[in-house]
Order: sequence, then structure tokens, then C-alpha cells
Amino acid sequence: MVPTDSLETLNPGQRLAVEHGLYGGHAVEGGCGPLLIIAGAGSGKTNTLAHRVAQLIAHGVDPRRILLMTFSRRAASEMTRRVARIGLHSFGADALAWAGTFHAIGARLLRDHAEQIGLAPDFTIHDREDSADLMNLVRHELGYSRTTNRFPTKGTCLAIYSRAVNAEMPLEEVLHAHFPWCGGWHDELRALFGAYVQAKQAQGVLDYDDLLLYWAQVMADPVLAADIGNRFDHVLVDEYQDTNRLQASILLAMKPRGAGLTVVGDDAQSIYAFRAATVRNILDFPHQFSPPAAIVTLDRNYRSTRPILAAANGVIELASERYAKTLWTDRPSAERPALVAVRDEADQARYIATRVLEQREVGIPLRQQAVLFRTSHHSGPLEIELTQRRIPFVKFGGLKFLDTAHVKDLLAVLRFAENPRDRVAGFRILQLLPAVGPAAAQRVLDQMTGAPDPVAAMAAIAPPPRSGEAWPDLVQALQLLRWGATGWPADFACARLWYAPHLERIHEDAAQRHADLLQLEQIASGSASRRQFLTDLTLDPPDAVSDEAGVPLLDDDYLVLSTIHSAKGQEWNTVFVLNVVDGCMPSDLGTGTTADLEEERRLLYVAMTRARQSLHLVTPQRFFTHGQNRQGDRHVYATRTRFIPAALLPLFEATTWPDAAAEPAAVAARQHRVDVAAAMRSMWS
Repeated sequence: MVPTDSLETLNPGQRLAVEHGLYGGHAVEGGCGPLLIIAGAGSGKTNTLAHRVAQLIAHGVDPRRILLMTFSRRAASEMTRRVARIGLHSFGADALAWAGTFHAIGARLLRDHAEQIGLAPDFTIHDREDSADLMNLVRHELGYSRTTNRFPTKGTCLAIYSRAVNAEMPLEEVLHAHFPWCGGWHDELRALFGAYVQAKQAQGVLDYDDLLLYWAQVMADPVLAADIGNRFDHVLVDEYQDTNRLQASILLAMKPRGAGLTVVGDDAQSIYAFRAATVRNILDFPHQFSPPAAIVTLDRNYRSTRPILAAANGVIELASERYAKTLWTDRPSAERPALVAVRDEADQARYIATRVLEQREVGIPLRQQAVLFRTSHHSGPLEIELTQRRIPFVKFGGLKFLDTAHVKDLLAVLRFAENPRDRVAGFRILQLLPAVGPAAAQRVLDQMTGAPDPVAAMAAIAPPPRSGEAWPDLVQALQLLRWGATGWPADFACARLWYAPHLERIHEDAAQRHADLLQLEQIASGSASRRQFLTDLTLDPPDAVSDEAGVPLLDDDYLVLSTIHSAKGQEWNTVFVLNVVDGCMPSDLGTGTTADLEEERRLLYVAMTRARQSLHLVTPQRFFTHGQNRQGDRHVYATRTRFIPAALLPLFEATTWPDAAAEPAAVAARQHRVDVAAAMRSMWS
């Protein structure tokens, strides 16, 4: 039983959410009615959800019958740890086993029902790059790489396919709304996607979208839907504002009457439309049930000061549609958010670097300061300024393990051993051999196709010309891996040792890349099997060490640079937001529709609510668009973002930098004018 004093730490709204449907020391039989928790920024959402899970278990709900879905594996692990810390008795080995991301839960359910739905249980999962490569192979086979007019690239084709699947939109609508320049290829794209699906099925692979799409198809069958839905008494979903229509369809198919269903989120922080997420899911949720879902609003903020919240509330209150809430806090402060006008991007960079160092001198570590921006390239001038001033920084949104060439090579070996029908993995491995190109790799794979055991068939294939000893070494390594001669996790070391000479031959920085592989081997040792490891790594890859911009970080303190999307869920003492001007926020591409514009407004709101104590919104009066030469004279003039109209200005401390009173010499130097052109002419007069 969870101690009742653990509930004393909750505010009234949190406690109402935690205790919904729990009466008389037990949970309502069959699960309580649907619940929507609107959790404002910094309102203790994770703590509330963890307490609700703990209370459900304390009231007699079997933890093995609780499904908890989050948007990262780390979030699921953290939630499980919090539940245990609240005061619950020790979990059994399989308690809260159904905690993970939508995609991870989907993969697990599909393996459980593989035989019933015509899937091979040993299917492998392609990441985005592998999916694009397979799309490209099919694209080439259909002759679309040789069209007279430009056909969409593999990445664009995959993006169109993914949007149609996740948004549950007809191809015609997807092309019209999001890819109008591809509208003339409608019939060809439909044929391409059909052939792409057939290729995946023939090779026993699923892409990232298939994990949801197959799950949704399973839920369309009444018998399987009832079986899966009845597994769980309670289903709890975090960050519901970031779900797409396909995920909402799955959820409603599992719990059509809403019994035991709890979703948590904040419509004001819905900023992932580019991933097909839709704010409509959370806005429409209550009325999808009869009677409608209960709504509990968490509006007490534990993060930011009153002036920061007042400004953030002012921005979001102008939204066209939202759940009404006004964040409040008991953290007073005399410091209003700064709205800083600077001349251009160079001054913006100088202002931020100056203020960052000032904050550091008064005891605010660099790691407690962050610079946020709408788009990654916006930080270019700032990165130069920070480098010149020797201010260490880390930029979030770098490459993941699965995006680096050496890790993709090694994973391809493991994936091919797991599923020898995976042509993308085989294609990559074969081209690691000396003198083996795409044509030779294709011939080998064609000869293996259809064999009962493709890896065994490799031994009988004539080696590609000039491949030397690399061919028998590959065949031997794949046979050892395929037949499980070494076992897991020794399989990983076997694959790494085979790959080592190719790593040395292909990459100049082999030592640093080898360190990545050793780190990955440590991660592999925590998985029960090769199959589990490959699935987990594809769905939730860790950050890579190499292949990132810049030299390895040597300082123990560093400034954080991040896109707003990557900053969601984070907080810092001091936050600077770049380019808070029309054309950047909202971006030029974000003003096409009302829905686009409202998402841009929410982006600014998310950025502002990352700050605990100090917030600086910087508005350069002119800036160079991406790709222009900053050494030239071409620029565009900017105006303060439309999301901060004149009526909201009293909520900010409007300043101009550099301040003439504070830095008279610098200002005077910039105002000084010399007619050099006249002097040059006078030399010849």
C-alpha cells in the first residue's frame, strides 16, 4: 500500500488526477472512466503520472495489467523508478513490464501475434535511413530514377509515405497539403509505395511506421482488438499532444469506451506537426466518449518566476483554440523577461556571449544557461562568436548512433545474421569488401534469394572478383552469427572483430569510431538477445561520440545550444531565444494556414517556459537569410514577432543593445562615418 503521506506532497489538482476513479481503498472494477490531465509547463506532470500508477497498484491493480506509454524508453524507465520511490513495495521481475514507447510496445505485440497475422517472428526493423535506401532500390527498379522530369528523391518519397500512413490521409490530400511540387507524380508514387510494401514483406522487414500501421491493422480485427485490449486494465499515455492520428486510432480501438484510459499532455506544447502529430487528438479527446472524459487541469508551475509566466501566459492566451488555463507560481521576482533589440545577427551573438559570461561570473554555470532557436542554422553566427571567445558549448540535435557510418556497418552485420532476407543490410555489408561495388553486391544477393538458408548458400557462391580473403572471412563470420555458435552478447564481439580491419581501411579516425563500437558493445550486454538489442536500438538510439560537429568536449562546463524542438521537456536557469522576429518565429514556411501559425505560437511558448529565473528574447533588426553571404550587403529587415503585440509589451523589459550609456565607445565607433571612397578618388585627382 502506498503511504497516504506521499499524497501530502501533491497539490489539489495533482491529487485529484491521481485519485480519479479510486474509491474505498480499491480501483473501480473494470477500470475507471477516461481521464484527460491537462498538465501545463513545469506543473509536475511526471510526478503526477507516477503517483497515479503507484496508487493504482496500491488499490489492487495488477502492475502486469498496466500499460504505460511514453515517448522515449528513458522516460519509461524514469517513470518506473519514480513509482518505486514513492513507497510501493518492491516490484517483481515482470511488474510494470508493459512500459515503453508506442513503437516498442507495438513491436512487442506484433511479435506476440506474428503467427496470427502472417509475420515472420524474426522480422527486423529498419531505421529511417535504411527505409530510405530500400525505397531507393524499389524506385530504381521501377525506372523512376531515369525519368525525363525530376522524380522525388528517396527521402521525399519516404516522407510522403510516412505522412500518409501516420496522418491516415489519402495520398492525394498529402500531396496537395504538404508536397504540392510532387502532385504530378501521384500515380507513380502510389505504384512505388505498393512495390515498397511488397519488398518489405518479401524481405521480412518492417519500417518505423509499420510498427504502428501493423498494430492498427491488428486492432481493426474485433477478436484481436478485444484480446489485446483485455490484457490491460489501465492504459496511461504521456505527452498525448504529440500523438498522430494513427496512434489515437490504436488507443481508441484498445479502449473504445475509455475504461481505465488516462492521457496526459498540454495542447499549448503541441509542436510536432512535421512528424504528423496533431493537436486535435488532445483537443477532441473528451468528446470521443459518452459520457465525456473527465478533465483535470494542472496549472501550478514549479519552474519559472511570476514575470516569466505572465509573459508566457500572455503569448498563449492569444491562441485561437486551447484549453483555458493560466499558469501560476509562488516564485516572486522583480526581473521581467528581456525583449532585446539588436542591430543584426552579429550583435545578437555578441549580446548573448556577453550576457552568458556575466551570468557565469555571478555563479550561474554555463550548463544552467541555454540558447534556443527555431531552426538549426540560426545558431551559425553565435557558434562562431562563442568559438572566438573560447566559450565551450554543446549543440543538441547531433547525430545518433544509427546515423554514423561505422555503427550502421556493424548493425548491418547483426541484422543480416538475424534476417538474411534483409537486402538493405546485405547490400551494405557486401560493399564493405574490397573491390565490391553495387553491381557485384546485387549479383550476390540475387543468387542468395529464394534459398532456404541464404547464409549457407553464400558458401557455394563464386567470390566477387578481387575480394580476396575478405570473402571467406565474411562467410565464416555470418555462419557463426546465424547459427548462434558464440551466443549473445559474444555475437557482438564476433561481428566487431570481423569489422575491425574494414574500419581501419575505410576511416581515418578509426580509433575514435572504435571507441563508439566498444561503448555500443557495453549497451548490447544489457540486452537479453540479439533480436531485443536490434529492436531497442532502432527504436531508441543513444547519442554518438564521433561524427559530430566540432572537436571532442574537454571542458566540464559548457553552454547549451538547442533547437526548441529538442529543448522540450528541459529547463535552465537562464534562457536566450534567438531571432524572435517575423520570418523566423513564425518562420516564413509556418504561416500558410491557421494551424501552421498556431503551432509557431506554441513553439515560442515552449521556448519561454524553459526558463526558471531569467529569459531573454532577442530581436535583430536585420539579418541575412540562410545561404546568403554575411560579408556582403544583402539583408532583410525584420519586425518583432507578431506573437508579442504591443498590448503585451508591458510584460517585458524592452531594451536596446548595445546601450549607449553603458558602452559609449562602442556605439560611437559604430556611428562614426569615413568616406573612404572619396579618399580613393582623391588619390588620382
